[in-house]
Amino acid sequence: MCNKKKKLIKKIFLIKLNYLILLLIVSCTSLEYDDSKFDNPQFIHNSIKNLTDVIVYDIFSPPVASRVYSYPIIAAYEILRQKDTLKYNSLAYQLNGLKEIPKPQEPVNFNIAAIEAIRNIGKSLIFSEARYEKFYEDFYSNKIFKDLPKKILKNSKQYGLIVSEHILNWASKDNYNQTRTFPKYTIKSEDEFWKPTPPDYMDGIEQHWSKIRTMVIDSSSQYPAPKPFKVNLKKNSPFYGQLMEVYNVTTNLSDEQVEMAKFWDCNPYVSHHKGHAMFATKKITPGGHWINICKIVSEKSNSNDLESIRTYALVSIALFDSFISCWDEKWKTIVVRPETLINEYIDEDWLPLLQTPPFPEYTSGHSVISRASAVILTKIYGDKFSFDDTSEIEFGLPMRSFDSFIHASDEAAISRLYGGIHYEMAISNGVTQGQEIGDFISNKLMTKKN
Repeated sequence: MCNKKKKLIKKIFLIKLNYLILLLIVSCTSLEYDDSKFDNPQFIHNSIKNLTDVIVYDIFSPPVASRVYSYPIIAAYEILRQKDTLKYNSLAYQLNGLKEIPKPQEPVNFNIAAIEAIRNIGKSLIFSEARYEKFYEDFYSNKIFKDLPKKILKNSKQYGLIVSEHILNWASKDNYNQTRTFPKYTIKSEDEFWKPTPPDYMDGIEQHWSKIRTMVIDSSSQYPAPKPFKVNLKKNSPFYGQLMEVYNVTTNLSDEQVEMAKFWDCNPYVSHHKGHAMFATKKITPGGHWINICKIVSEKSNSNDLESIRTYALVSIALFDSFISCWDEKWKTIVVRPETLINEYIDEDWLPLLQTPPFPEYTSGHSVISRASAVILTKIYGDKFSFDDTSEIEFGLPMRSFDSFIHASDEAAISRLYGGIHYEMAISNGVTQGQEIGDFISNKLMTKKN
């Protein structure tokens, strides 16, 4: 009996030991891993670049593109800031209508969850899902995922999906879907009003964008621009002076001015006509250009994943509100483009250097969104941050260098005069409008704790 008892005790001991060993193995493989390998800002940079590539491919208009950027990026920020809640504040209740995201109920990797949020929200906002998903197929084939416990990966993907649903529910209430059903602009015959321009004479884009819910500013009309000069073709009128400035400047452009105009063109759809053939050139949007600048300066400053996504988030918010404010002004004033009046009254053979975009002239969208973005970036990185802007290299244009973000925004603004598509009043007043929006957002949003 004694031997039997000893054998039983030994057996029980061995069973318990094996159980503990198994538990330890499961615990280690499920919960313990090298988390630091995933603290890589390139995951964020590459995921947002993938979003940009599909935005270009799908030819989203500049205002709509700003929406496609903002919601995935905000979701990623809200997830990642949980890694350091002592330093980073949530944007919940700081952005109009945004409530706090759900907390994870299981152990997760916040970096992967953030990537999944960008993936899921982005996919719901673009058209070319297969092209978009190819990036993530390649992403998860990275060898570092071999060391990641399956449970953590599953939890992280699921949490990213939960946050995505939360953010998409918020996005669904921004009036975007409703504006899809609103009537199109009816062309007015008077000289003072915008009309479709060559070569395609496209309908005006996003006439009702001012109805989109803002992120931070109180309303689309919070920062109105001064009233534009009344269209008057008498030679001594202020407006005629503006019109002739466009004509005279564009007929005597320097090589530097031409390069500047083309660099900042950022027209997502430029059509080319040769005989009976027509083809289009796709490019990055103006907002997409500033989103790429976020990547450039984040990398130059060696910003970590949290600081990088914060930069993207603040700039994307500024872009979102800037387009709403600018488009409110455009469709209130409905100012005619220089091309229309110059061809009609001054020189029928004149062509602007750049293809005129299909929406009213005043104020200049480039001026508004560039200055607002520059104000945000200056707040983060300082007023003497120099950088080489390589955003347009993939579109066949050389790099340009800037000694500050304001310098870059000033060049983006004046480039629209050189391109022949904006009057000076739209540029200068657009810069002021962007400055006011950028200042308001940078002062109101508290993303970092003291």
